[in-house]
This record gives sequence, C-alpha cells and structure tokens, in this order.
Amino acid sequence: MIGHDEISGVFPRPRGQTGVGTRRILSSAFRHLLLIALLVVMLYPLIWMLSASFEPPTQIFINPGLLPMSWTLANYQKGWYPLQDLPFSRIFANSLIIAGLAVIGNVASCTMAAYAFARLQFRFRGILFAIMLGTIMLPYQVLIIPQYILYLNFQWLNTYFPLTVPRFLAVDSFFIFLMVQFIRGIPRELDEAAIMDGCGHRQVFLQIIAPLAVPAMATTAVFTFINSWNDFLGPLLYLTKPSMYTVSLGLNLFIDSSETSQWGPLFAMSILTLVPILLIFLPFQELLTEGIATTGIK
Repeated sequence: MIGHDEISGVFPRPRGQTGVGTRRILSSAFRHLLLIALLVVMLYPLIWMLSASFEPPTQIFINPGLLPMSWTLANYQKGWYPLQDLPFSRIFANSLIIAGLAVIGNVASCTMAAYAFARLQFRFRGILFAIMLGTIMLPYQVLIIPQYILYLNFQWLNTYFPLTVPRFLAVDSFFIFLMVQFIRGIPRELDEAAIMDGCGHRQVFLQIIAPLAVPAMATTAVFTFINSWNDFLGPLLYLTKPSMYTVSLGLNLFIDSSETSQWGPLFAMSILTLVPILLIFLPFQELLTEGIATTGIK
C-alpha cells in the first residue's frame, strides 16, 4: 500500500495554497475582532447605565467601570415615584396603551391602503400614490400648528386621541409604501383564482393577502411600537397632565436645569423602559428581517 508520505511526494501541495489559507484565516480573524470591538463600543453605554443604576448618585460619574463600587436599590425605589402621587406604573400604562393602539391602527390602516394601491384599479390611483409618497418629504414641524389647532377644537388635549386616532387613518406613508412593495411581490394568480371561486376583495384581502404579508406587517408593527414608545414631541404637545405622561415625559421629570438632576433614578427608570422594546423586538426579529429583506428584493 502507498503511504501518506508517498502520496504527498507524488502529488505535491501547490506552493501558494498554504499562503492563501493563512491569509483567509487572518482576514476572518481580523473581521471578527473588528465586529467584537464595534459591539463593545455600542454596548458599553448601555452596560454602564445598567451598572450606574445600582450605584449611589455620588459615585455614578466617579466610576467609569462596568461594575458598581457599591450596590444599592435606592435609585429604583426613588425613581418609581417621580412625583409624589404619580407612580411610574401609571406612566408605563399610558405608553403601553398609546403604543398598542398605534400598532393596531397603523398595521390595519396601512395594510388596507397598500392593498388598494397595489391591487385595485381606480381613477387617479397613480396621482394619489405619488402625492402619498410626496408627504414623506414633508417635515413634521410644518404640521404641528395646524394639527394642534385641530385637536384643540376637537377638545382632544390631555387624551389618547391625538396620538392614536391618526394611526387608524393611514398617515404613515413610509409603511404604506413598504406594504405596497411587498404586496406587489405576491403573485396575482392567487387573487385571480380566489375571485374565480367567488371571493370578493374583502375575502381576498383577509384570506390571501393578509396571511402572506405577515412579515411586512410585523416590520410595521415593530417600528411603529418603537417610534410611539420613544416619541417625545407628540406627548409634550398634547399631554400636560402628569397623570397622562408617557415614559419619555416621565424620564424628563428627573432632569432639572435649575437644580441638580436625579441621575440615579433616571438611569434606573431608563433601564426599565428598555424592557418592553426588547420584549417586542426579540420575538419578532426573524419576521422583521424577512420583511425588510423580501421587501427590498421585490
């Protein structure tokens, strides 16, 4: 039998193969180290804020490390009541109600509007779609005064209506465009087969388009929740009663320009406000990635 050494002698390894393999290993190691370094840079502020939430206020800015010099839960206890009669649970409830209604309204209205633009034939469809896309470039600051006057006449101030009702009217052009692109990628043969079986547009939308558009709907839901949860300007304009405050306004209660800001309770409550976003993002990350990827391809 021919040994391994004899085979190696008969079929010698190409001279450049070892060098190419080494370069590939070094290149892969460099990319991984670069990604790890970027990950550390991005996560350091979050980890430091988590550590600072367990430190006494006098030590927060003295210790730049990721482990507290001394542990305390006083920041969470004090931060849970930013005002004497206002627990942070009430603030959380306000944000959850507003964000939940915004998600329901945005997903339902934007999906129906996108189905109309992608599948139905009606007069001025192209012009209306172009106008809808043009509103994406319209700055939000231009609409502040007219919307405020409108909601003031409706007596909607200090209610959930200004932050939720518009979501049921398909006002987010970006998500309509995203859904249109996704629905256009669904074969029309499915619609035609359903219509031949006697289905109307409502049945086609509910039984065919909506189930197939779940990735795009999940993308809309996740981004809508994050945008509504983090919104500061809207609640600042329309909510003046502390009992109606959202998390963005609640965190602002710890900051005082004339006196010493309460950094410990601020960091503690900031950590808690990140939990709902993680609970929404992590379970739907696969659908979110699929929705963005397939929409971009189509």
